[in-house]
Amino acid sequence: MRYLLLLLFTTAAVNVTSCRETKQSATTPAVTDSSQTGEMKIMIPNIYCYSTPGGKDSVYLKVEKFPNVVTGRLIYKLFEKDSNTGDIDGVLHGDTLIADYKFLSEGVNSVRQIIFLIKDDTDREGYGEMEERNGKMVFKNLQETDFKKSVPLNKIECPIQ
Repeated sequence: MRYLLLLLFTTAAVNVTSCRETKQSATTPAVTDSSQTGEMKIMIPNIYCYSTPGGKDSVYLKVEKFPNVVTGRLIYKLFEKDSNTGDIDGVLHGDTLIADYKFLSEGVNSVRQIIFLIKDDTDREGYGEMEERNGKMVFKNLQETDFKKSVPLNKIECPIQ
């Protein structure tokens, strides 16, 4: 019985020691280059806001541009229709923003693809034929997007939020 207890104690001590060694080596960086150490860097986005010039319908777009992604807020307030407010997550390809718009409308959470053409101080939403794929509405063909039917959004100073 004494040998059995000694064997169990030795096995447990070896396991605890090996776990400590593994844990220590995993947290010690092998490379000291700051790009590979896992250091957190604060990235401040370039922020742009756009809005319709006026009228019964209004659209507001806030774009927060990071080096490789774009986030933001999109609000539709259309006359005699339910308003939509939600967040965007996407990418900028040259002057074209392609993003997912996650919004709440009539008590239902929805996701649809959006596309905006950003030139100079204006922004135009693109329209085209859409279809449902994997629970979200997406453009059938991005190359057939029409930007001429939309009301231009003008660049404005972003309100403090």
